[in-house]
Amino acid sequence: MAAVRTLSSRVPHGGMAWAALVPVVALAAGLLFATSSQTAQGTDLRGGEATELSALIPARQDVVAAQEEQLAALEAQVQALTDHAASRNGDVAAARDAADTGALSAGLVALTGPGVEITLDDAPRRADGSLPIGARPDDLVIHQSDVQGVVNAVWAAGADAVAIMDQRLIATSAVRCVGNVLLLQGRTYSPPFVVTAVGDAEAIRAQLAASPQVQVFRQAVEDYGLGFAVREREELTLPGYDGQPAMEYATAADS
Repeated sequence: MAAVRTLSSRVPHGGMAWAALVPVVALAAGLLFATSSQTAQGTDLRGGEATELSALIPARQDVVAAQEEQLAALEAQVQALTDHAASRNGDVAAARDAADTGALSAGLVALTGPGVEITLDDAPRRADGSLPIGARPDDLVIHQSDVQGVVNAVWAAGADAVAIMDQRLIATSAVRCVGNVLLLQGRTYSPPFVVTAVGDAEAIRAQLAASPQVQVFRQAVEDYGLGFAVREREELTLPGYDGQPAMEYATAADS
């Protein structure tokens, strides 16, 4: 009986080995493709420099555009802060100017300028101690009304600042005398009394001449020899008021 030969008998031994390797090769190729795909993440790994630049340029343009927008926003913020600071600085400067003006008009700060120096003094005693004919002892001394009349005339002349015995006068200052002793802001002074004022000297002289109170005093100067002198000064420095302003009748302003 003739031997039956099957197809498998016709496959060489080497062919059987290749057949066994095919699945292994296929598996390795699959792993290689998978690894390549994962590494490339959808990009062409061998596209070359031109391909890389063409992909980077749009991306970089997007980044630059975003940064320009951010820069513009920051510049706008800086400008807004600068404007706000300038506005606040302007308000502060205005407030400071107003405060300085208020302090100056209130007499709380020193003031230097041209003006006058006015001296009032008791009449000198006679060598024998006698009084002028018809005079009383009170006629020979400076009174509160004399000092107050001079001060009122100086203020009426538009003086910028007034002081008595280097004590700056403010709105609440009061001139008081006990005998021939001046009481001013808690201090006592004896004559001669010196009134200094920063202002227009001609205007002050004119107001002194026009004041009825000062005219009464000047008549006593002529009659009893009281001292009265007005001297112009090119520069006077009046100190600021150093006390605590009393505001008994001040009330809070409506907000």
